[in-house]
Parts: sequence; C-alpha cells; structure tokens
Amino acid sequence: MSRQLNIDTLRQNFWKEEYLREKMLRCEWYRKYGSMVKAKQKAKAAARLPLKLPTLHPKAPLSPPPTPKSAPSKAPSPVPEAPFQSEMYPVPPVTRALLYEGISHDFQGRYRYLNTRKLDMPETRYLFPVTTSFTYGWQLGPPVKQELVSCKMCRIESFFRKNGAFALLDP
Repeated sequence: MSRQLNIDTLRQNFWKEEYLREKMLRCEWYRKYGSMVKAKQKAKAAARLPLKLPTLHPKAPLSPPPTPKSAPSKAPSPVPEAPFQSEMYPVPPVTRALLYEGISHDFQGRYRYLNTRKLDMPETRYLFPVTTSFTYGWQLGPPVKQELVSCKMCRIESFFRKNGAFALLDP
C-alpha cells in the first residue's frame, strides 16, 4: 500500500511561504532581543561560578620595611557579583506584601497577589516580549470601551423574530 501525498503546487507554495515567514520572525526576534538574552545568560553563568576569596598572607613582622610612596600596594579585592538580571521588572512592594496577607482559600495571599499582578499590562511586568505571542498584546494601551448608540428596546425588537418559527407561540 502506498502513501498518498495530497500535496499540489498551491499547498507546497503555502508551506514554503509559511516556513520562510516563521524563519524571518525568528531572525527578527533574535536581532531585537538576542543581545539582551545573551547578557542575561552571561550574568546567570557568572552568578553560578564559585566565589573566589582573597588569599590571606601570613602576618607581617612588627616593623615593616620602608616602601616607596609612589606605588601604593593594592590588596586583592573579591570579584564583584554581577547583578542577577531577570526578564521581569521587580514587583512593587505594595503588591509583594499581598503575598503574606491571608491564605489563598480565603481569596487572599497568593490568590490576591496573582490576580493583582494579572491586571498589570505586560509592558509593566516584562522588560521585553519573551515569546512571539507577546507581540500581539504588546503596547496596545488600555482597552477602549465603545458605547452602544441604540437603545435597549430597539435591540430587543430587532433581535427577536416577528414571524416565522414558533410564530403561533409568540404572544
């Protein structure tokens, strides 16, 4: 039994175009955010390295030999810690305090924290769009509520049928 390939020129061109579009999307994302992701990965790798402590030299004699004042001696300094970079902005203290008030069962604590955090726009929570699905809602702004022009009775009268199915049952 042979396998049927239901692919014609039109479908083949569709898949080729879809593949190229996805490839361009990935390249565009990498061009925009690749350097930030690499910097974050380097910071995480540096944070994982063990801390090197300076070596302690044996105690010097009580009368140190005279040293020239033009070249001051420098003690070895510890390696400065790289700040941990997250892909999210830090949580405001007021919102973080919600975590420690009550329990989720009573709609407080973590439940209230997550619901409050959910109300924030993605731009205020994340430094950059993490996934490509973020680009749909990125920087849309607050939703605009459109008011209906017609009155309620006009909508009711135009929605229901005047005759037709169940016309006999309609009062």
